[in-house]
Amino acid sequence: MTLRARKTQEVTTYQPQYGAARIFFLLTVIVLICVLCFIHIVEFQKKENLTIIPPRVVPKKHHDVCTVQPLSPKEDLEEKLLLESIAWPETPPLPTPLSMNETSYPAKSTFTILPQTGGGQWHVGDKLKVLIKMCDFQGHSKKSGGDVLFARLHNPTLGAGVAGKVEDHLNGSYSAVFSLLWEGSAWVEVTLVHPSEAVTVLRRLNSEQPDRVIFQSLFYSGSISETTICNVFLRSTEQPLCNYTDLHTGEPWFCFKPKNLNCDTRINHSKREVKQNLKANEEKLFQLGVNMKVSIPASGPASVTVLPRPKGQAVVNSSNMESGLSGYYYKDEWQTLSGTKVQQFNTPSAVTQCLKGKVVHLYGDSTIRQWFEYFNGALPDLKEFDLHSHKQNGPFMAMDIPNNILMTFRCHGPPFRCHPVPISELRYIANELDNVIGGTNTVVIFGIWAHFGSYPMEVYIRRLQTIRRAVIRLLNRSPGTVVIIRTANPKALPSRVSLVNSDWYSLQNDKVLRAIFKGLNVHLVDAWEMVLAHHLPHNLHPQPPIIKNMINVLLSYICPIKSG
Repeated sequence: MTLRARKTQEVTTYQPQYGAARIFFLLTVIVLICVLCFIHIVEFQKKENLTIIPPRVVPKKHHDVCTVQPLSPKEDLEEKLLLESIAWPETPPLPTPLSMNETSYPAKSTFTILPQTGGGQWHVGDKLKVLIKMCDFQGHSKKSGGDVLFARLHNPTLGAGVAGKVEDHLNGSYSAVFSLLWEGSAWVEVTLVHPSEAVTVLRRLNSEQPDRVIFQSLFYSGSISETTICNVFLRSTEQPLCNYTDLHTGEPWFCFKPKNLNCDTRINHSKREVKQNLKANEEKLFQLGVNMKVSIPASGPASVTVLPRPKGQAVVNSSNMESGLSGYYYKDEWQTLSGTKVQQFNTPSAVTQCLKGKVVHLYGDSTIRQWFEYFNGALPDLKEFDLHSHKQNGPFMAMDIPNNILMTFRCHGPPFRCHPVPISELRYIANELDNVIGGTNTVVIFGIWAHFGSYPMEVYIRRLQTIRRAVIRLLNRSPGTVVIIRTANPKALPSRVSLVNSDWYSLQNDKVLRAIFKGLNVHLVDAWEMVLAHHLPHNLHPQPPIIKNMINVLLSYICPIKSG
């Protein structure tokens, strides 16, 4: 099959105009744009059979790996350094058959608050250190590391909470370090997310079964329709492939070629099923309430009393903190430790005033869609324009014409676990960013992490590298554009989720995302710490009080307090 010329859909980015002499003129312009957008969408729907990404048939004999564009020497080195930076301690090989007796068991493990240096009292600004000792089901001390542990310090009465930093000593013991940021009592909470033995399984699954989340596409022409399996990785068979690798970003995607249709008859994309082959008894390593997401008891007091900061002591900030925190909760409001001060946007009018005259583009997964839904529900004058899109997939668009606000959401390109979505609506973030004009009245927000847990880390690294290149191009041509990135966050882990979207996977992804965008003129909403430090249960889609705090951080980046 010959390579067809790439067909691209032009995207016109609306830019607000200022200084219009008359309100009538402003409204007329915006209504005209809305009509044009509607016409554009209708035409797009008419061309539903159009394949945006050109297909190429791969030879019948192919390997069980994806074909990707080679990295530049600089990015290849970066990938190696990133993989080294997130390298997890070696975890023990699992015996066959697996016995739980020697695996980590939170009920028989303990944590101990270490005394203050010199035996003194605790004050605001001090560090609190906790020693964690892991034991197995038989009560024997573990001799190796690799357990996944979360730590939190909190005071429910004050609505205060802060995440702790956990250090693995590789001998079955761990340290958690907390910054003391408020007066009064501070309670320690340590949670075993996964025993080290579970990490052995999670690591093997991503290496041996990166295709365990199975996607499919419908191919259709005339009266003939066929559905085939698709993925970044497809296992070798005699069946030829359709290659939908994006020509601009190099992102790989393949489908098995239909028997009776051409590759250019592909209509949609969706998740089909999850298949993962565990060895005997390995499912016992992922028991919620037994050895997954379970609190570890204290061997003594679980709290300390914190006194006011001594007179003359410098105020702590994240640049000199051992724990390297971005913020904490106090009175249920998120406080940053450095950088942009978080403001409280408590009324619809305050939010509207901040967004007035702005174009806000949101790209990513359902955790970004949650922000669009928040704005759409919180702002009475922001009216959603019905694009007849699936409520989970999008795209979405909302407008506040009197205040000249335009907000859009679009999901990221594959891999994307979703209900059937037209191929024309499945676009890579990097390509979308290249179509954004940008400027001081443009805000770009994205978050991409939740759909990459089941793949080797190299797949995620390369996706972020392509997005970073697009961000750099955007900021070079329009330096005033505000770019905001949402990080990953801990989530609930039922067994069906833990094996493809574990917090261990998300933790690794989170570290990589922060490293890749470090040094750029972008802002991070630290969803990881904001969920970990809060008293509400972990959830892929955090509950409203946490989202409200995230939106305050987001808006504080868009409308920072002017100095002087």
